[in-house]
Amino acid sequence: MDESNRMKRLPYYLFSIIDDLKKQARAKGMDIIDLGMGNPDKPTPAHVVAELCKQAREPYNHGYSRSIDEVECALRKAIARWYKKKFDVTLDPDTEVLPLIGSKEGIAHLSLAFLNNDDVALVPNPAYPVHFNGVLIAGGILHNMPLREENGFLPDFDEVPRSLLRKTKLMFLSYPHNPTSAVAPPSFLKKAVEFSNKNRIILANDLAYSDIVYDGYKAASILQIPDARETSIEFHTLSKSYNMAGWRIGFAVGNANILSSLAKIKGYIDFGLFKPIQYAAIKALTGNQDCVRKQVAIYKKRRDTMIAALKDIGWKVPKPMATFYIWARIPDKYSALTSMEFVSLLIDETGVVLSPGTGFGEYGEGFVRFALVEDESRLVEAAARIKKVLEMEA
Repeated sequence: MDESNRMKRLPYYLFSIIDDLKKQARAKGMDIIDLGMGNPDKPTPAHVVAELCKQAREPYNHGYSRSIDEVECALRKAIARWYKKKFDVTLDPDTEVLPLIGSKEGIAHLSLAFLNNDDVALVPNPAYPVHFNGVLIAGGILHNMPLREENGFLPDFDEVPRSLLRKTKLMFLSYPHNPTSAVAPPSFLKKAVEFSNKNRIILANDLAYSDIVYDGYKAASILQIPDARETSIEFHTLSKSYNMAGWRIGFAVGNANILSSLAKIKGYIDFGLFKPIQYAAIKALTGNQDCVRKQVAIYKKRRDTMIAALKDIGWKVPKPMATFYIWARIPDKYSALTSMEFVSLLIDETGVVLSPGTGFGEYGEGFVRFALVEDESRLVEAAARIKKVLEMEA
């Protein structure tokens, strides 16, 4: 059985190799400290879980979910209110809000909804993998926009060849950024909107980490930029802010025509969100937000602990202002190794799991990503184990 050509275009999934390495390490009796996947380790807030349980007991909530159902209408309104309160952006809940089965699903389907075989998508590199994998699955042409450390991991729109712009239909951005944890100033977002509007390119901004910010920094919505709605939509998820990763619920907002096409393709593929999850999402978005603030405080403490622990072992890394990731250049001693080789070495010698930079694209080479999904004591333990590798004979 031969896979489709679109499947063959996809890059090899490095995280499958890491899973195999973890399995081998566990088989040897090693204690694994897994900082590889951005999978929140704390429970979903109790009031959200309680609402799920309450609604799941109602038989009428077990059928197919449609966009005209009362609960989805209520969810759209809750999203619009949340957006107004957080970003002071007014949305029409009927046309400018679209619930999703997780933002990853929506991002992948966006490419499928708009890209023909000769259409170009501009994707920052490194990036959250679905940003480029969705383009490849849809059969579009992928053009990487390099994110370089010296540019603050922001793409340079002037580097995009003019000859390519007439074929370009879609561009992805995501700040605060996964995996680099970089943030973007309003001036950059303004430039991105102007670039997209001028060239009639759909701008899809992935704002998954809007709540996970530190030291007074506030993440901006692309829709706060004047005229952004001409070409822009924005993706959100409840996975990170409310520890609802496995629940699979997110949403897209912005340009009504773009969202209409996204809803159209979803209508051919899925039957919407389980109704009790929608009720729980409403409770999360409209309820007391202390749970989010407490979660951010936990991540901040972990960030500070990990940065200090790495500094103590001689591995100096920049302190991120957002996300729960640390993006670190491979220590000089091991700079001759690829990021995958370095990660493999750490797993084999210490049981500490990181993500290789190349798992997010070729421009991630030379870096690794720490996900702060263990408590402080385990983070300190991880640094102590890494120290042994840094002190090993070359």
